[in-house]
Amino acid sequence: MKVSVIIPAAGGSRRFGGKASKVFERIKGQPIFIRAIELFVNRNDVCEVQLVVAEADKEVMRTRYAANIGFMGVKLVVGGPTRTESVGNALAKVSDEAEYICVHDAARPCVSQLWIDEVFAAAEKFGSAILAYPLHGTLKKVAPDNKIAQTLSRENLWEAQTPQVFGRDILMRAYENATDKADDDAALVEAIGEPVAVVTGDPRNVKITRRSDLALAAAVVDSLPKPKLAKTAGPFDEAKW
Repeated sequence: MKVSVIIPAAGGSRRFGGKASKVFERIKGQPIFIRAIELFVNRNDVCEVQLVVAEADKEVMRTRYAANIGFMGVKLVVGGPTRTESVGNALAKVSDEAEYICVHDAARPCVSQLWIDEVFAAAEKFGSAILAYPLHGTLKKVAPDNKIAQTLSRENLWEAQTPQVFGRDILMRAYENATDKADDDAALVEAIGEPVAVVTGDPRNVKITRRSDLALAAAVVDSLPKPKLAKTAGPFDEAKW
């Protein structure tokens, strides 16, 4: 399995506030976008990583973070005004080696390698797969005057997360018919009639949307499940022939 990873980081960060993009904010001293990149660059099944940045951030990426990006072998791609255009720009540059394409938001830095393993395996088995988490709270539809208009059933409702992974041909076909109204890449794949498998994610897969999310991400990042290390033989272990 050879996977090309696209990391969109070109959003306007309007809900986050401030002048700079939220992807430059730090969690425990490390920029958010670098944490997202590090989730993938050392995996044997990843053949390339593309970071999609806004035109306004391109110079900062090529100067202040040139050493980080160069060391990790990441390709910089300039995005467009919408997420669909940004991912589309990266799709045009995907390596011929890639059999699958993974799209992961730069604003989601808290992902376990175990979850990535699971969604990659599901995509290889079913053609497309995403991480998602079932909704547990009570859902209210609220009118413009901030009064409850309706209580909605949460039955069978899940919140989509990233990574989202698709067979190369599937995602390419989806983007041939893409609209800028799609909320995520899975919606574009659904629109062409392709099934998308769901892998149960985790509420710790936080998306940095508002400034308060930084504290939440910092609190959970060290609690993420880690792969078990293979036990090595010690000097007192019995030799096995």
